[in-house]
Amino acid sequence: MKYCILITDGAADYALDEFNGQTALQAAYTPYFDRMASEGEVGLTLNVPSGMEPSSAIACMSVIGYNPQEYYKGRASIEALSLGVSMEQGSSLFRCNFVNVKDGVMHSYNAGDIQSEEAAELIKALNDKLGSQQITFYPGVNYRHILKIKDGGLSLKAQTTAPHDISDKPILGYTPSGRNKDLLNFLMDASKEVLKNHPVNKARIKRGELPATQIWLFWGAPPLEKYPSMQEKYGLKGAMSSAVSLLFGLGIMTGMNILHIDGVTDIDTNDYYAQIKGSLSALNDHDIVVIHVEAPDEMGHIGQARRKVQAISDIDKYMAKAIWDYAQSHDIRVLVLSDHPTPVTLKTHTCEPVPYVLWGQGIRSSGAKRYTEDEAAKSGIYEKNGYNIMKKLLVQRS
Repeated sequence: MKYCILITDGAADYALDEFNGQTALQAAYTPYFDRMASEGEVGLTLNVPSGMEPSSAIACMSVIGYNPQEYYKGRASIEALSLGVSMEQGSSLFRCNFVNVKDGVMHSYNAGDIQSEEAAELIKALNDKLGSQQITFYPGVNYRHILKIKDGGLSLKAQTTAPHDISDKPILGYTPSGRNKDLLNFLMDASKEVLKNHPVNKARIKRGELPATQIWLFWGAPPLEKYPSMQEKYGLKGAMSSAVSLLFGLGIMTGMNILHIDGVTDIDTNDYYAQIKGSLSALNDHDIVVIHVEAPDEMGHIGQARRKVQAISDIDKYMAKAIWDYAQSHDIRVLVLSDHPTPVTLKTHTCEPVPYVLWGQGIRSSGAKRYTEDEAAKSGIYEKNGYNIMKKLLVQRS
């Protein structure tokens, strides 16, 4: 038996005026997801435990079967793991976004969707001007990067806010606060001068694109501890496909092999067909493949309802169809779900339960007609501990 988890990041949503009160899942054209839903089990799962932030780090940790209340220690160290950042005891790690702040307002949490090559040049400039034996910046993917503070454990006590939580809002009151805020605020302020006249930003402005006006530090974390692998915990040899460092970090943390597939991106330019083709091919020598698709989440963050609906439709057209075709000649069980909602109207994550579909060998129909929030709610099936959804995938039902 082979297993596949397809995480459509942030696909769950609220009612959208643009689509006459339908959610993005309801408005999308998803014939293959809906066929899976009619043949399989549809329900709701709560992937973010009560009292924890609705981040993908926590939610995706639940989806792959690890209880965040037991295993989650912070996000930045998970992402740092995927970038090969060394983690000395006593150091602290922070997510470091390039952002665009205009007139005191968070105009763009991703600096106008800055690309990795440009961002790497800006990271080098930050290291040249602000780096030291204590301070090191590490380039990541697109706007997402890492700051390491050696012997900086006290800085973890500062309170921080993710920039995508304050899109189009004044930043006053959301910069790092608390007794240990000073170093973080100094670096954020000092980055403005480093970036102001950098050639990368001058070129972006000339092309009519937003410049990266500063860095934004948040999601602090201590060095990672050792975690049980997917093999040790579930007896499965796993592979992970994604476009973002967080999922790569979760994959490495849990002993999965990371798939590097050309064309996989974090927005709706993603080559969905290449990603699913490469991921299903990995099942030749793996027991389970986790496929993470970031596009619906990013479209939610930038408030693009139509692009979010189109991304979900494209995931169905290319990825769900390929899974369906694969299942015609292979024994496979499939889990499809969001990790958390990313409502277009809010432009950030929320912590409500999300719909899921379990489909494949041994799964009975629960009577649903579509893969949507309302069909999942009508089923009456609810998993209050999202980290148990993995066990549902693995346990054979008669």
